[in-house]
Amino acid sequence: MSSPKRYDRIAFVASAVAEAQQALAALVELYGNRDPAEADVVVALGGDGLMLQTLHRHMRTGKPIYGMHRGTVGFLMNEFSTHDLHARLAAARESVIHPLLMRAIDVHGAIQHHHAINEVALFRQTHQAARLRILIDDRERMAELIADGVLVATPAGSTAYNLSAQGPIIPINAALLALTPISPFRPRRWRGALLPNTASVVIEVLESEKRPVAAVADHDEARDVRRVEVLSDKSISMRMLFDPGHSLEERILSEQFGY
Repeated sequence: MSSPKRYDRIAFVASAVAEAQQALAALVELYGNRDPAEADVVVALGGDGLMLQTLHRHMRTGKPIYGMHRGTVGFLMNEFSTHDLHARLAAARESVIHPLLMRAIDVHGAIQHHHAINEVALFRQTHQAARLRILIDDRERMAELIADGVLVATPAGSTAYNLSAQGPIIPINAALLALTPISPFRPRRWRGALLPNTASVVIEVLESEKRPVAAVADHDEARDVRRVEVLSDKSISMRMLFDPGHSLEERILSEQFGY
């Protein structure tokens, strides 16, 4: 049996809300605060928004991230406590996630690349519904989707906007992506698809000048897109730490039973 990992050097980050700042002050007094570059682990104090920011900031470092809930939504966070943090970190279970890579081409030919941990979503920019064409691995799967938009979600993001759009919840270790329409008009009864996480998804915007569409990778937005390519970026692995019994796998499973 392998010995528990030691996370002696801790870097704390916190959201700007008073609750998180108070927690930061208390924890720094007890455990000190290292620069993230020198730390064994980054502890994020806030809500899911801060966790996503922290994951993005440390995406390429391989640094483990442990969140404690001091914000609004805390699906990705552990319970807050100042007690025996070193022991909690040593006992924590690790979940490894991979981001999506979005390549968006706008109507002027400009290209933007962004990563998403939760989802890549396309939205109509005006009162008119978007007209979209969907290709999977270079094969046309839907010639025309008329909707407010469409999104591609990771397992980690399947309980976020994807779930609100009536998409499926995906177990964290499943090698799947969710392709989910947003308020579809035609075909009205299409509820989306589950795709292998090796799939290359291409969404083309039809009538892009008349019906402009924006593409958003978590919080990075590209406006007036005409083509968006999405794939899982296996070259990046992010390590999230969760208390035993409260792993991301367990949370996603519990979400399917309504608690």
